[in-house]
This record gives sequence, C-alpha cells and structure tokens, in this order.
Amino acid sequence: MSKLALLGGTPVSATDLARPWPSFDERERQGLLAVLESRAWGGYPEPSPVAARFAEAFARHHSATAGVCATNGSVTLEVALMALGIEAGDEVIVPTYTWIATGVAPIHMNAVPVFVDVLPGTWCMDPDQVEAAITPKTKGIITVHLGSQAADLDRLTAIAEKHGLFLIEDCAHAHGGAWRDRGLGSWGDFGSFSFQVSKLMTAGEGGIVITSKPELEARAHWIVNCGRKETAYSGFSGNLLGVNARMTEFQATILEAQLARLADDTAHREASVAYLESALRDIGGLVPLARDERQTTRHAYQLLMRYDAEQFAGVHRNRVLAALAAEGVDLDGAFYVPMHEHELMWAQTRHWPQLRERYGDGIKSPVAKKSLDFPVTSRAAYHEAVWMHYPYLMGSTGDLDRIVEAVAKVKQHAADLL
Repeated sequence: MSKLALLGGTPVSATDLARPWPSFDERERQGLLAVLESRAWGGYPEPSPVAARFAEAFARHHSATAGVCATNGSVTLEVALMALGIEAGDEVIVPTYTWIATGVAPIHMNAVPVFVDVLPGTWCMDPDQVEAAITPKTKGIITVHLGSQAADLDRLTAIAEKHGLFLIEDCAHAHGGAWRDRGLGSWGDFGSFSFQVSKLMTAGEGGIVITSKPELEARAHWIVNCGRKETAYSGFSGNLLGVNARMTEFQATILEAQLARLADDTAHREASVAYLESALRDIGGLVPLARDERQTTRHAYQLLMRYDAEQFAGVHRNRVLAALAAEGVDLDGAFYVPMHEHELMWAQTRHWPQLRERYGDGIKSPVAKKSLDFPVTSRAAYHEAVWMHYPYLMGSTGDLDRIVEAVAKVKQHAADLL
C-alpha cells in the first residue's frame, strides 16, 4: 500500500466516502408542497392532521400504540418527565456516556440527575450500577440506546418494576431498532426520539414520545399544547403548567416520507454493519462492539468500534483518526465525553438549587468531581471509542471495501505516525 495521505501519499478516496445527508426524494417535495398549498401549516390545533397521522404510524412501527410530536428530542425528554409527575428534588438515574440532554432534562424539571457508568461491552447503562444508585429519592431511570447498541431492557425493566420506578428510553439514536422483536422505545413508560438534523430521520429539528399508556399519551398532548386539555385528551385529573412544544405540518410531512423508507434503510445499514464487522475483525485493532443476540434489529445510527492502540504501533486513537480522515474516512473519537465533563454542562446550584445536596455548587464543582468517576466511560471517550456515522453505512459494497482498505492501510503504516 502507498504512503499515508496524511504524510503526503495518495488517499484511498479523493472524497469523503459518506453518502450525502439529509437525503430526500419526491415524497418530501410533494408533501411540502401539499402542506404549503393547504395553508394549514400546523402548530394549532394539536395534534394537527399530518402530525397526528405521522405520530400514529411512527408509534406503530415501534410497537407502541400512540405518539405525541414535539419541537425536538430534548423537549420530549422533559415532556416525558412532566407527564410522569416528576417533582422538585426527585432523583433520576442516567448514564454518563451520552449527549447532555439526557442529564439536563431532569435538571430543567428541578430534579437531580444521578450518573452511572456504562458496560464495557456495549457502552450502554450498567444495570448493576443503576440498582446500586437507587435511594429513597429515586423516581425513575432514563436509559440510552447508544450508537448501534441497545441497553439491557430485560434487566432495566425488571429493576424499574421491582423498585416502583418509571423507565424512559432515550431513543435519539434508535429509530427502527428492536429488542426481542419489539420496537425500542416501547419497553419503558415512554420512548423519546429526536429528529435533529444528524439523526436517522430528520426534519432539521423535531421529536416524538411514544407510549402504550393512554393516560400518559393524554398528559403528553396536554403538556405540549401549552397545558390545554382538549376534548381528545382531557380524561384525567389535575392541572400542570404546560409548554408550547408543537410540531409544524412541514416537519411532520418530511418525517412521514422518511418513515416510509425507514425499514429499507435500516435493513441496508444492518447489512453494511455485518459486512464491516467481518472485514474489520480480520484486520484487527478497530473492532465493532459485539451485538447482543436479544437486539433483533440494529438501528445503526453510529457503528461503535473499540480501538486497540497496541495494534496500531501504540499511536493514540486521535492521530489514527486524522490519518483515516485524510484517506477519505472521517470517523469520530470523542463524539461524547463523560457528561459531567462536557463544556456545556454548566449546571450550577445558584440556578438549580436542588443540586446542592449531591453536587455542592454545581456539577462542575470540586465537591462533584470527587464523586464523579466513571472509568469505563472515560476509557471509551478519550482512548477507545471510534464512531462511524450512518452515512458511511448507506453506501455500496464498493464504498465499504474502500473503508476497509483505508483502515488496513493506516494500520500497516501506523508506525509512520509516531
């Protein structure tokens, strides 16, 4: 193989091998035009017709009975917590290896996120640590299906039931995935999905919660619609301060078109993952995480791989990723860092006083740092994890072969990177 492109050689591919994203076809174009000409652009009434139709179909695709659309996937986590009756000072257990929205949602509800580490085999929430973290203040669990992996829903649903806790599945990565042939998002009280621009389905922004519990569905509509109790969702007691988190019909029609392609796209990504797993294991040093046999459909938002520096001449992961990017394969390393260390996690007690008992002056305070030590997450974030975004998984077999060629080339010449 030729000299590394990073050091002046010829790249495996002169252009990035990822497929363009977002993708669209005539279905999005026609749907947008139809909404435009209807002059019924959504928001109010809630749910608006296209959003209602999409929500029902999306929920059904994921084995749930109902969906409630909202403005984005961060808001849907907050809507779920509000609908489940979260109160000030309640504790919610979350994994530390994920995007900050999972931990910020409880903070915005005046609750307290309690961080736990992840399993080394999946980088999803460790059920043993979840159970150990439960206190009399614990009200629920938010688990995350990370990248191409699914959290252990057998253990987590059992723990939630045993201790009388709610369970929310953060499915921001997990559109189309299944556990034991049942859609991800349908196992907990709520499943929360994001339609932000980098996600497997997108309208630029947007989100949805799915559930099979009629009262929770009604409460979610009530909250999203400014706290209004409309005829279709008024059959429960009490009142709550809602928010305006309604989705537009423009977003809904785009998502409806993308849902029509989801099963085919999921199958394509699953086949790509299987192909890469075999080829990369033969090369060594950059190995996809093992699949749990209970995860019967892999959504494959990101293919998660474990980097072994010893097989790359001791070169740090980030240097190897720079070399791969020069070859036309732009992968990510520190896609996520431990949540409490994230530059945006400025949760301070002067703004959120419920944090004081556990975190002192805030999650970045010296008091917090003494107790927030998550070795599996830290190893993954700073040394081991390599993330392949799904546009690489939507290519042809020839594209996948060039990805494999680039990995083999960089490994062969890894010592040159020292």
